[in-house]
Amino acid sequence: MTTDTVRDYRKSMKIALFITVVFLLVEIIGGLLSGSLALISDAGHMFSDVLSLVLSLGAMTLALQLPTKERTYGYHRGEIFAAFINSLLLIGVSAGILWEAYQRAVNPAPVQGGLMLIVACIGLVANLGVVFLLHGSHNLNVRSAFLHVVGDTVSSVAVIAAAVWISLTGQVIADPILSGIIAVLIVISAVRLLRETLMILLQFTPQSVDFDAVVADMTSVNGVDGVHHVHLWSLCSDINVLDAHVYSCERDVEKIELMKQEIKERLKKYRILHSTLEFECEECKDCALVEQIKDHPG
Repeated sequence: MTTDTVRDYRKSMKIALFITVVFLLVEIIGGLLSGSLALISDAGHMFSDVLSLVLSLGAMTLALQLPTKERTYGYHRGEIFAAFINSLLLIGVSAGILWEAYQRAVNPAPVQGGLMLIVACIGLVANLGVVFLLHGSHNLNVRSAFLHVVGDTVSSVAVIAAAVWISLTGQVIADPILSGIIAVLIVISAVRLLRETLMILLQFTPQSVDFDAVVADMTSVNGVDGVHHVHLWSLCSDINVLDAHVYSCERDVEKIELMKQEIKERLKKYRILHSTLEFECEECKDCALVEQIKDHPG
């Protein structure tokens, strides 16, 4: 992702943050006035959205700072740390919602379905606007914020359905039941996000990259006889890093440099933007063995 693209999403996220904060206040007031736990729980989710957007904006701003001698990769990892904190916040919010839903199921409280419906409809419009602003990014921070808002959008639809049901039947049990369902959906998205951030922090091979395909692309370059000690991981959601030893019997320095450039060019399609390639040449007997294998593959 280019710097311009990041800045474009920063602007979108600022607008999304403003919309989310305004509706958060509307939903808290509406939930208190109507007595709807579903609205309050959705407001809790909205609050986690606000924190998510603030953390994401901060991380993306830091990521734009140039590397230094002390921080040679800059602050790219700040994005992953922010996404990790976001996922933990989601799980914490969900636990609180589930507990309150249990309390409401045991001791039902009156709910004003009409007011609940109005607030939920406003929320749906606000969430759809934010979804439009944030969709389509590969950045993990933007994606985490996007998932938050998608969850809110689903919640708003569900709250609307519950509000209609309560208005028609007077069965307020629908409110805590819906709140519990919303909390479970939040946990599912949070666990997925937590798993993805942990994989990056532990420097696992990126899920979106086929390791065998990367190796095959490297070894198919003319003059490359093999690769080994291949390490592939993610610096952040937009930058993958590779370190590998390349075995070649080529002695010409200029040809080796051309091979290196071709390998790096092929790696770009895997979003591998940083690569360290160490070329090795064994003794001539090894070169002869390689040639023998090529001539007589059986």
